[in-house]
Amino acid sequence: MKLKPLKVEELIRKLKKLGFVGPIPGGKHLRMVHHETKKIIPIPMHKGKDVSVGLIREIINEIGISREEWLRL
Repeated sequence: MKLKPLKVEELIRKLKKLGFVGPIPGGKHLRMVHHETKKIIPIPMHKGKDVSVGLIREIINEIGISREEWLRL
């Protein structure tokens, strides 16, 4: 199955399922933080725009999970 653009709310929901907390405000973007790994994932908030497939791919790589795992969330 292919990755597709996501609404910001859906991205946040998936990250929460992976153990991230937030979103935490600050700077230009919100952030999600994983307390065990200390990874910080910036969340772009642009009115009316979905999160692009390219950015989702970068987030998946940063977290270190497979595309299949991501799609199952």
